[in-house]
Amino acid sequence: MLSKYFRNVEKPIPFEGKGSKNPLAFKYYNKEQRVGAKTMSEHLRFSVAYWHSFMGTGSDMFGSASLAREWHKPAAPLDRAKATMEAAFEFFQKLGIDYYCFHDRDIAPEGETFSETCRNLETMVQYAKQLQKDTGVKLLWGTANLFSNPIYSQGAGTSPSAHVMALAGAQVKNALDATKELGGENYVFWGGREGYETLLNTDIRQEQQQMARFLSMAVDYKRAIGFGGQFLIEPKPAEPTKHQYDSDAAATLNFLRQYELLDHFKLNIEANHATLAGHTFEHELAVASAAGKLGSVDANRGDLLLGWDTDQFPTDLYSTTMAMIVILNQNGLGSGGLNFDAKVRRSSTDPLDLFYAHIGGMDSFARGLLIAQRIIDEKVLSAFIAGRYSSFGSGIGAQMMSGKAGLADVEKWVLTQPHPVLPSGRQEMLENMVNDYLQ
Repeated sequence: MLSKYFRNVEKPIPFEGKGSKNPLAFKYYNKEQRVGAKTMSEHLRFSVAYWHSFMGTGSDMFGSASLAREWHKPAAPLDRAKATMEAAFEFFQKLGIDYYCFHDRDIAPEGETFSETCRNLETMVQYAKQLQKDTGVKLLWGTANLFSNPIYSQGAGTSPSAHVMALAGAQVKNALDATKELGGENYVFWGGREGYETLLNTDIRQEQQQMARFLSMAVDYKRAIGFGGQFLIEPKPAEPTKHQYDSDAAATLNFLRQYELLDHFKLNIEANHATLAGHTFEHELAVASAAGKLGSVDANRGDLLLGWDTDQFPTDLYSTTMAMIVILNQNGLGSGGLNFDAKVRRSSTDPLDLFYAHIGGMDSFARGLLIAQRIIDEKVLSAFIAGRYSSFGSGIGAQMMSGKAGLADVEKWVLTQPHPVLPSGRQEMLENMVNDYLQ
């Protein structure tokens, strides 16, 4: 086992049960425990976000770096990249996690030219391939960073410059090659700057057509190289742009449908992006799932008192329970998983805090899984919901839904009936019932 950067953690984090007082132990996440038909690890498919956990410096919009990481010390860019990757895989092993995710620029530095950048990525992919083989850790998904470089300040796929759009396409091509080489099970598109600041200089129709073509080129290349992973799109409403074209699950699904791309993509839903869009986490999950398009999850949370993407580790048991109800009801995430797109707080300066943060997030979702399975098994919500819509199972309800009754038919039927009586929705009762399971 690798042991250079986290020497105070000598072995993989153990499961000790809810009575444990050890902060470096799982209280609820027992990866081999069966919940329903699967083990916890099969249900949850946890992943570490390479960018926040190993590239993060603690800087924010108001302050410079606060985290001094030993793996950031080497002066040469490739040496620093290799040290960072060694630290990452040591952490993966000691946390006992099965997957990780990365942007291309997380694992490999940009060079002076695009050719040099591609060579750096190829070098680091081979290094990652060996470390994956040595540790058994797998790649959940890869993606391209099309937002950090100033050349993408006006968009990548939606840039007003055809040259920039072509550069972004070339970068995605190389990121897809890297993801395939490393056995990635998915590939994510996050349009960090695919949106606009002002309509004074923006042709929305042009930019959306560009984005559709950009994604179509990726679909064609995926087919050409035989990449068998799932394509995912991650919605976000704004920040850094004023308005992003993939603003929430519904908007993204509509975009994919409009441009005949729906068959090629599912959605990667992030909790903090949901709240920034004015939705709950479970709402965005449910919208994607109802369309058959919930593919993966970025597991984090925001601060409702702050108006930006705080990317905190998930600790809200109600939220994780409601999320797991949606996921269990669609029989899991397939090739997707729960990726901790979350970062330790700026004041959490010890590398050990990375363990505490991930343990807390993993336990929160493990506990949510256990509660959600009980709620589903005991039909706490499903029986009530089925009864609430039971009038559509026969009579005029069934006739309307099957297309056998139109407006003239329903008028004729209504004229023969007394005024409808609407049963109570019982919201407070159901909230109380769910709360009983959270204790």
